[in-house]
Amino acid sequence: MTSAMSEERTAAEGTTGAVVQANEITRVYGEGDTAVHALNGCSLAVSRGELTAVMGPSGSGKSTMMHILAGLDRPTEGSVTIEGADITKLNDNELTKLRRQHIGFIFQFFNLLPMLTAEENIRLPLELAGGKIDTEWLDEVIKRTGLDDRRTHRPSELSGGQQQRVAIARALASRPTVIFADEPTGNLDSATSGEILDLLHEMVADFGQTIVMVTHDARAAAIANRILFLADGCIVKELKAANQGEIVAAMDEVAQQ
Repeated sequence: MTSAMSEERTAAEGTTGAVVQANEITRVYGEGDTAVHALNGCSLAVSRGELTAVMGPSGSGKSTMMHILAGLDRPTEGSVTIEGADITKLNDNELTKLRRQHIGFIFQFFNLLPMLTAEENIRLPLELAGGKIDTEWLDEVIKRTGLDDRRTHRPSELSGGQQQRVAIARALASRPTVIFADEPTGNLDSATSGEILDLLHEMVADFGQTIVMVTHDARAAAIANRILFLADGCIVKELKAANQGEIVAAMDEVAQQ
């Protein structure tokens, strides 16, 4: 990253205090009468060391928002900053470098490479980024995610919950500024989901990790510091430290809008 970008990042961080900030982002797919407005001028700021859940009915724009915040897609209008760097102004190479340094991902279907062991999957992003790997931190992450005795197992030899733990460890290993989690419990049974939610909560409480999680599950959202509700491409409601009952009621309210 250039010195100018670093100066811009420092200045913006000092002004907003937000790790991730979106300003009036819109996303339109297609043109004319067939155009789909997935996001309609959304603005939000994500504070460091917090878990923010994003919820909404199907088609509300929550996945589009996450993809844009994570630099996987670009907004039609508006800007997104991560640690003060405006990612909408970066070219593809600069954006790839920023993602490697600042962003971790946890996906619903794990996205592990089947030919690699658990530890190799965890180490892969670090090796792609280059530089020296902090093996002490890597060992801590593997132990805290309950994978110490699964290091040499391939994904086919792991349960769904264990595969998701590998995905979480992979995301955490680079010490990213923010982790984006897309329905992290959506492919798991109830008991395993509870274990994964406990682990995500520990990441925030013990490591100070910032997480943005898209979910449809009120149980998952209940571990969040803040829940944002989307409808028709806009943030229409926000709750803080809500229980499952409050979240379900809010979702019913949003669905009726």
